[in-house]
Amino acid sequence: MASLSASSAKTEEETEIITRFQTYLRINTVHPTPDYIAAARFIISEAKSISLETQPIELVLGKPIVLLKWIGSDPSLPAILLNSHVDVVAFEEDKWDHPPLGAEIDEQGRIYARGTQDMKSVGMQYLEAIRKLKASGFEPVRSVYVTFVPDEEIGGTDGVAKFVESDTFKSLNIAIVLDEGLPSPTESYKVFKGERIPWWIQIKAVGQPGHGSKLYDDSAMENLTKSIDSVMRFRASQFDQLKAGLKAEGDVVSVNMVFLKAGTPSPDGFVMNLQPSEAEAGFDMRVPPVVDPVALEKRLVEEWAPVSRNMSFDLWRFNQDIEEKHLVTAKDDANPWLELLGNAVKEAGGKTSEPEIFPASTDSRYFRRAGLPAIGFSPISNTPSLLHDHNEYLSQYEYLKGIDMYVSILKVYTSYASPE
Repeated sequence: MASLSASSAKTEEETEIITRFQTYLRINTVHPTPDYIAAARFIISEAKSISLETQPIELVLGKPIVLLKWIGSDPSLPAILLNSHVDVVAFEEDKWDHPPLGAEIDEQGRIYARGTQDMKSVGMQYLEAIRKLKASGFEPVRSVYVTFVPDEEIGGTDGVAKFVESDTFKSLNIAIVLDEGLPSPTESYKVFKGERIPWWIQIKAVGQPGHGSKLYDDSAMENLTKSIDSVMRFRASQFDQLKAGLKAEGDVVSVNMVFLKAGTPSPDGFVMNLQPSEAEAGFDMRVPPVVDPVALEKRLVEEWAPVSRNMSFDLWRFNQDIEEKHLVTAKDDANPWLELLGNAVKEAGGKTSEPEIFPASTDSRYFRRAGLPAIGFSPISNTPSLLHDHNEYLSQYEYLKGIDMYVSILKVYTSYASPE
């Protein structure tokens, strides 16, 4: 690939590649009303331009999954699946320096749009890598399937969760799944072998109401404050390990307070001389596979919301079956794909870090639950992680370089002939 910087001129081929990416970014797939139909039309059109077989699958009305097929010379071998989600999260437009769906390029060559990192870039890089391989005359031994799926940003229930249960998916005979990762601020690409599971906790305290001037034992606000203090001490202990470099982000339990609800409303705000009888707080917690969920729930019951302090709680544990199985893609003789990925990236002039636990959740968890190894990988280096943030961007240079990473990965993966 020709070198590209903010000051260098792009080749005609590079300009076309960037233009296709911009077109995809400008399709409004923002929740809560993503235009999945427009996105599917675009993806199918691009796939047909490089002679890929296309199969739209609508397991839920209005939420198509687009399955693309590049059949290998030996279809009996288990295939490669490249997965990406079409949807993106909402944005606060007034906080952006460029229109969030404009895909504008600044003077430093950075493309600004929702989805540049999460994860429209990866989906288009799959297609551009296949385009390059086809143009070079490369023929895969193993088949390659590419999926563009809906609803990852809202849990994947109507997307990959249903897809892996379908007869279509089961007929594909998949060996390995590549899905999204995270940008890396360094030269090394991040690689993910598992992920944290979300726990959402809502803690409620009750107590005696009364005049704002009186001191009560076990008031609702006092009890809730004690709980919040306990949770925050636990959070600090986990954060200290992260800041000291003792653990990676995906290996600690993250917990953040996301709402606080208390007080008696008034026309001007809240009644200031009345202590409320109820108070609530909500927490988003992410639990890595190495943590004992039984011990963690015991902490919640005994320390954070004890009945003895007039406390109660609601706990939502998502994908509990995945959590209990501690699903992680292993790096061993039975699973060559992590090592092959690192080798392919190295051959393309890059390098990968040691596999980590993804700090949030992706569709990979559903593939792992279906018994498949799944690797999280987004070929974005030297870039701050701006997923769900203001001014999400990806430089043209990193985008084009990432395409070459997938070219190398697909060559290695599709040519790998060792028996399963």
